[in-house]
Amino acid sequence: MKKYHFILSFFCILCFAANAQEVKRLEDGQSPGKGNLSQVSWLEGFWSGPGLGGDCEEVWLPARDGQMMGTFRFFDQGKLIFSELFFLSEENESMTLKLKHFSADLTAWEDKDEWVEFRLIEIEDQTIWLDGLTMKREGDNLTVWVELESGDQSSVAAFEYTRRDF
Repeated sequence: MKKYHFILSFFCILCFAANAQEVKRLEDGQSPGKGNLSQVSWLEGFWSGPGLGGDCEEVWLPARDGQMMGTFRFFDQGKLIFSELFFLSEENESMTLKLKHFSADLTAWEDKDEWVEFRLIEIEDQTIWLDGLTMKREGDNLTVWVELESGDQSSVAAFEYTRRDF
């Protein structure tokens, strides 16, 4: 698995740096933006397409009890490399996306009590900006930009999804 972490980290350093303007960051001391799940119901559904040099699938379930839940899978040449489980939760008139990564054998990348978190910056029409991650829907297409860090370097990866039937 360390081999895939290295490959993923190396690829992330090289990929999609031109999209950096698509990702916003919260400044130190800046409060998260205001929003609720009804503003992002357009995320619901099954999305698939290229990303990170392989094939990706992402599923968003409808909001229930103050959160939307979903999953992500990354395949390289048809083989599952890693997956994510994520929750977009309402918190104090704002929202936070929390996710965990898992290897193909379900070994967690993050410790039991740790999550990767993206706090809300703003929502406009069918675009949501989170701290380091942006999702924008245009018709049956969804583009996701995420800032990836490796050591002291960062890059922005783009995922170009199309809505699919299950």
